[in-house]
Amino acid sequence: MHILVTNDDGVMAPGLLALAKAMRELGEVSIVAPEQNWSASGHVKTMHRPLRVKEVLLPDNSRALASDGAPSDCVALALLGLVESQVDLVVSGINPNANIGHDVTYSGTVTAAMEAVITGNIPAIAISLDGPDNHGAPLDFTPASAVAKRIARAVLKRGLPKGVFLNVNVPFLPLDQIKGYRITRQGLRVYRDSLDRRYDPRGRPYYWIGGEAPTAIPEEGTDYGAIASGFVSVTPLQLDLTA
Repeated sequence: MHILVTNDDGVMAPGLLALAKAMRELGEVSIVAPEQNWSASGHVKTMHRPLRVKEVLLPDNSRALASDGAPSDCVALALLGLVESQVDLVVSGINPNANIGHDVTYSGTVTAAMEAVITGNIPAIAISLDGPDNHGAPLDFTPASAVAKRIARAVLKRGLPKGVFLNVNVPFLPLDQIKGYRITRQGLRVYRDSLDRRYDPRGRPYYWIGGEAPTAIPEEGTDYGAIASGFVSVTPLQLDLTA
């Protein structure tokens, strides 16, 4: 099996390397990821400038391709021919923070998986860890990479329905303390954004969109409800957004 690994935190992010190592236990792995951080970039298709790609060495001396495009560009490039052999599965992550509720429209991690369905109708998984904000020590991606391997193995064996991909969120717990897996729906993310107006030295205004960190409602059956209770959340997402 041939697995394409990508992310939105940049090709040197530790979550990407942890994911790639886990996927290598299932088959051949190709890595195409953005050269810089594209967190909260949403679904991007770069059409008005050329995309450039270079080979880089990861901390374990394995090779990866880094693009100056967005995460979704990376997946499109790979599936359109940058990676020569056929891709059987696309896995995006491991994001250091959860992608739940409305986050899926902002998340480069999730929209990279979405691009796999759009470009090649290829099964795809987005993997995120519910890591705490301002965590002082390096995050341990070992539990999330083990979860990713288990779910990827199941998808490679059983496939996914056409037009469907998986958004997986892993609680920030040791692997032996994770209670299990739940199939969930999108929950409700609560944003507390605010506009911060400032002025440059010439008196011209500029703006930051800031505010408190978002929270979520731990409703039973939802993505956040699952991870708040210590379970892995597996949310099937589809491209048809029609109400």
